[in-house]
Amino acid sequence: MATEGQALQLVSLLEYELTRRQGDIRVHNDYYRGRHRLKFASAEFAKFHGERYKDFSDNWTQVVADSPVERLTVTGFLASGQMSADKDIWEVWQVNGLDADSQLGFLGAVTGSRCFVLVWGDPDDPDMPVVTFEDASQSIVAYEPGSRTRRRAALKRWQDGNQDYATLYLKDEVWKFCRPLQQQSKTPQMADVDEALKQWTPREIAGEPNPQPNPMGVVPMVELPNKPMLVDEPISDVHGVIAMQDAINLLWAQLFTASDYASFPQRVVLGAERPMIPKLNSAGEIVGKEPVDLSKFAIDRVAWITGKDAKIAEWQAANLAAYTGIIEVAVGHLAAQTRTPQHYLIGKMANLSADALLAAETGLVQRVDEKKLWFGQGLREVARLIALAKGEDAKAKALRSGRVLWADSESRSHAQMADALLKLKQLGFPFEWLALRYGLTPTEVGDILAMKEAELEMDPVTEISRQLTGAPAPAPAVEEDEPNAGAAA
Repeated sequence: MATEGQALQLVSLLEYELTRRQGDIRVHNDYYRGRHRLKFASAEFAKFHGERYKDFSDNWTQVVADSPVERLTVTGFLASGQMSADKDIWEVWQVNGLDADSQLGFLGAVTGSRCFVLVWGDPDDPDMPVVTFEDASQSIVAYEPGSRTRRRAALKRWQDGNQDYATLYLKDEVWKFCRPLQQQSKTPQMADVDEALKQWTPREIAGEPNPQPNPMGVVPMVELPNKPMLVDEPISDVHGVIAMQDAINLLWAQLFTASDYASFPQRVVLGAERPMIPKLNSAGEIVGKEPVDLSKFAIDRVAWITGKDAKIAEWQAANLAAYTGIIEVAVGHLAAQTRTPQHYLIGKMANLSADALLAAETGLVQRVDEKKLWFGQGLREVARLIALAKGEDAKAKALRSGRVLWADSESRSHAQMADALLKLKQLGFPFEWLALRYGLTPTEVGDILAMKEAELEMDPVTEISRQLTGAPAPAPAVEEDEPNAGAAA
């Protein structure tokens, strides 16, 4: 059991590390949303055109981040030693809306390098724990020294209204704190007030002790890292895209500028003075001369050029195709570096066969499978936490060494998938395994099996076969609310 001082010290340390991560998470989220900065430009170009293109971006970052997430779909959880997926865990998954929220969590991990999943019991419904995906900007997990899996503590910090909230999760207890939202200080006296407000105080909730016991016996928050490293932080998929994205944005800015200034042939007058017109006073007398407004020439498309040596020359228009060619090369490099199929980025579809398209997506499929491996370890622990929250210790032990079921990473037509499953059926694979491989959830597989049994019962061939083999007839369904139901049975 930790004292209040020890809990506050842990909150302070975890909050410091959480704040340190905010900068990278904010930058990666901005790039995903298309809020980019014009970089790699000369000082002169940035001075004259930086403001013009501040809201423009040719956003490839979003495509790179979305491409693996759209293929990360959880279809069930299989405990060790079991032949079929666990229906109870899947019910919890669906009731909490995680078939949709998991996509948000995976996207947060791809962009922010990690996401988190929090599992906690519901006092109003002990059989239905509350499971939520948490953003990396609000949550953090601390591990035991020398371990990357044994969790020591976890913190969730967020703002609501004019209050900061923090919840500290330990193995045997949970602490809740709050503090007023800090304001910008304008005087030394207010600075002292803000310094005092920085201190967390226990958050009292009616009917709840603080701290409250943790009946699960483990830290109930799990980290899902993206591209984890042995001795360093996980890596965001957006991080490696930023430099090339900046280069592409600059090329577009230069192309637009060239199209504005130099996309048409530029004509120049040589060997002549600038045309002048007489300047008159109120009486109509010539009092001087003033130069002709050259912009009027462009509007009227008429010019008077004087001087015996005057002549007209021309500059060629800018070759804008050179810019688009470089941009296509840059996008191709981005596709190769991130293992994103080029037809996702370039937008040009050739007359390719199905096998050629599958080969083009091999890198993306491998990238998705890597994420399934690392996210699967965390999600397996989430399934274990759900069982612990329900008080099912034996199932929790089996789920610890179980596995997560995913939809197929490859993009195939229904005809291709059906043909592949038919061949596996001929090799002897059972129907239930094939249905899960097809991408159905455990609930859908159970419904299909029930439908197949109902069809067999109504099949006359099945009835004749039963009579020939002497198999007992299936018991008729009995309505529980019908009088004398037991006697009729």
